[in-house]
Amino acid sequence: MGHKTGLEDCYVIRNQKKMRFGYTTGSCAAAACKGAVSMLLGGEMLKEVELMTPKGILLHLELLDVEKDGDSVSCAVRKDAGDDPDTTNGILVYAKAEKTKGNDIVVDGGIGVGRVTRPGLSQKVGEAAINPVPKAMILRSAREAADRFEYEGGLKITISVPEGTEIAKKTFNPRLGIVGGISILGTSGIVEPMSEKALVESIRVEMKQHVAQGEKYLLVTPGNYGADYLREHMDLPFEKNIKCSNYVGETIDMAIDMGVKGILFVSHIGKFVKVAGGIMNTHSHSADSRMEILCANAIRAGADLNCAREILDAGTTDEALDILQGNEILVPTMKKITEKIQFYLNHRSYEQILLGAVIFNNTYGYLGQTQDAEELIRRLSDGSQRE
Repeated sequence: MGHKTGLEDCYVIRNQKKMRFGYTTGSCAAAACKGAVSMLLGGEMLKEVELMTPKGILLHLELLDVEKDGDSVSCAVRKDAGDDPDTTNGILVYAKAEKTKGNDIVVDGGIGVGRVTRPGLSQKVGEAAINPVPKAMILRSAREAADRFEYEGGLKITISVPEGTEIAKKTFNPRLGIVGGISILGTSGIVEPMSEKALVESIRVEMKQHVAQGEKYLLVTPGNYGADYLREHMDLPFEKNIKCSNYVGETIDMAIDMGVKGILFVSHIGKFVKVAGGIMNTHSHSADSRMEILCANAIRAGADLNCAREILDAGTTDEALDILQGNEILVPTMKKITEKIQFYLNHRSYEQILLGAVIFNNTYGYLGQTQDAEELIRRLSDGSQRE
């Protein structure tokens, strides 16, 4: 029988499958802190600690790799992301507790915890990338343990993640100017499997940083295809691009809320053809209709019935574009597509900000751009995005 964490009955059903909850790096850090301070001040070895998460779920977490050294104790908690595809799953998060002069409790990051080098994040430049909720959890755990042992002196808590430096390369951290490791994250202390909320929040954090640096016009790509095309084929500041994944609508909403004046999207047709049908979450699980949208616009551009049937039977947008090219209506169809993309972008924003898109595919390259794309390109390329 394995160790019970308190999450055994916590799950969601997605795609007819039961998916387990997990706990965040913030919970790991707070639990390790509680264990380290308790062992430092109480003198006894502990095998596990209880941790109440902000979500209201009580966790029972094992303490691993305990080391005592004079006036300090360190221990670790292993991250369990449940059934969420998380790059930090299985890593050890360490907390080292040391007695200090005075009566303050200080929290800092050690090896594998990133350092902030740019403004616009929750932490100041130079601080460890420990987000506000996890930091509050760590401080609360330290204070509770100190109070239990009636300790009134100071404490220094150092959070470290030995694997964090390598893992950080797979995260958003390098784009955010967080160097040297991962961030200690979590707002509820609990990881919900396949959480869209976490992905959208990562986009919000990156966008907030760009806005804090004075950028009013943003360059956005859904993913690697768009980023590669931007770098190789467009004379725009590639280093400023933000990845929005499938969340086109949420990206626009957040930009309006932050006072952004405009967004230029650079996207493969396979993603943004959906926007031409008013679909603002482009994940295939939410909606598809790529061929139906291509077909409708091909008909508007003059396609006959046989061409329309071929498009509807196509398996990929690349195949559909070949059909359009073979019927000599690729260019007029793309014109209709970009008109519809512009319409639905404006509809989402109620025309509060300037929005545009450049679309391409890997065979034909540039396919077209929306009406307002040229103005956005001008503002992004000549530096007037700061106006």
